[in-house]
Amino acid sequence: MRARFGVPLGITAVGAAGLAYAAGFEARSFRLRRLTVPVLPRGMRPLRVLQLSDIHMVSGQRKKRAWLQSLAGLRPDFIVNTGDNLSDPDGVPEVVDALGPLMEFPGVYVFGSNDYYGPKLRNPARYLLEKAQGRHGLNGNAPAVGAVHNPWEGLRDAFDAAGWVGLSNTRGRLKLDGYELAFTGLDDPHIKRDRYEEVAGGPETGADLSLAVVHAPYLRTLDAFTADGYPLILAGHTHGGQLCIPFYGALVTNCDLDTDRVKGLSTHRADGKVSYLHVSAGCGTNRYTPVRFACPPEATLLTLTARD
Repeated sequence: MRARFGVPLGITAVGAAGLAYAAGFEARSFRLRRLTVPVLPRGMRPLRVLQLSDIHMVSGQRKKRAWLQSLAGLRPDFIVNTGDNLSDPDGVPEVVDALGPLMEFPGVYVFGSNDYYGPKLRNPARYLLEKAQGRHGLNGNAPAVGAVHNPWEGLRDAFDAAGWVGLSNTRGRLKLDGYELAFTGLDDPHIKRDRYEEVAGGPETGADLSLAVVHAPYLRTLDAFTADGYPLILAGHTHGGQLCIPFYGALVTNCDLDTDRVKGLSTHRADGKVSYLHVSAGCGTNRYTPVRFACPPEATLLTLTARD
């Protein structure tokens, strides 16, 4: 009896322990990633940028709210929010509360699909199937039917009231200690809301620095930003793979970006030009898959320094 059932029971026990760790500990083990990116003109002082992404707030997540509030102690020069703040139609007040101290700083933002629509329960194995078939989001699948609409307008109004600049298929600027910072943003490519033709043309003349911002790092948007000459692209969406294999890494990115660049700082090349790309692993999960494994939730403090 012991020989016949011991192995399956052992596998079940290990799986249960892994799930308990992924949901009970790692999904709430918040981290801060620190990076240095040499993209500023010579003579410009370093700038500290706090990037937040994929908060996926669900009502009652007190630890996440307290951690986000504590990030104000970093005193960044400005904030970049790369979307997917919500995973609950009732989550807007809690997002605003969590980001309240950070909204005292200058900031810019784009939205992701989960800001517009509530999540749906789906088999996680579908992400692997869609990757194998080359289908990602609405870029390869049929439009969602019966989706829950999130009250994203309230989130937009709160960000705008704080002075944060919305970048959905538009450009914007921040003035910071005498510097002019220009931003070009896109609405979420994952649900085909991106309209690059409306913002094409490259970095703005007269700005000390121009950055590109998008939620989902689809290759078409990275190619366009890089070909236009942006030195740095900031994105989120991937959750860093969310469920990773130790010593191997992510299996999926939930877009057409390769898994080698699923999170952190890398480079992107297009038309003979090179841009830095930073993809945030984000600090939340879809409410129906509240687990992370070998991929802790994070925010990133990027220190921008002078080019080499």
